[in-house]
Amino acid sequence: MKDTFRYQGLRKRLVSELAAAGIKDKKVLDAIEKIPRHYFMDSTFEEDAYENKPFPIGRGQTISNPYTVAYQTELLELKEGDKVLEIGTGSGYQAAVLAELKAKVYSIERHQPLSDQAKKVLEFAGYGDVQAFFGDGFAGLPLEAPFDKILITAAAPEIPNQLLQQLKINGVIIIPFGEGDRQQMIRIKRLGNSDYEKETFDYFTFVPMLKGVQD
Repeated sequence: MKDTFRYQGLRKRLVSELAAAGIKDKKVLDAIEKIPRHYFMDSTFEEDAYENKPFPIGRGQTISNPYTVAYQTELLELKEGDKVLEIGTGSGYQAAVLAELKAKVYSIERHQPLSDQAKKVLEFAGYGDVQAFFGDGFAGLPLEAPFDKILITAAAPEIPNQLLQQLKINGVIIIPFGEGDRQQMIRIKRLGNSDYEKETFDYFTFVPMLKGVQD
């Protein structure tokens, strides 16, 4: 697998499209321009990797469209060195974006084959520092907590209390909240032990966040 000048040019075009669509954080745009998204996709879709579209990655899961990845990442307001928990490793692409922004990334995936594949691709792409785990996203990673930021990349039917408890004070969690065809993006900030502040944003479509694991 190679990153050709053609793919690099297509990424530049994609970044221009994302900026025109409202993504303002230059660091986020720079990360998307740098990372070869086609590494994280089945070769069947390689030629379309820099379209602003989601694609299947197996097990009923998808790699989110680049606008959604950029939008969620921008909402995190990452600082260098932030300890971030991602719920739903999927292809590994979102984890790579977080790592490119110099976050310390911990990612959990409930599908064993996807978790295994994501580890390999992240290593190949130069993001081997991402700590990828196979497990139940609803449970989070209590042994690694607390986290500065938590990012959920699937539609949460409820706000998982266990994840809220794994946030640092002043930490934030980004959640696509709701069931059905559309979910509202929510940002929750932890103000104290049991005190939280919630903001609501745009609507998106995600695959559902499910409990338990799948081998």
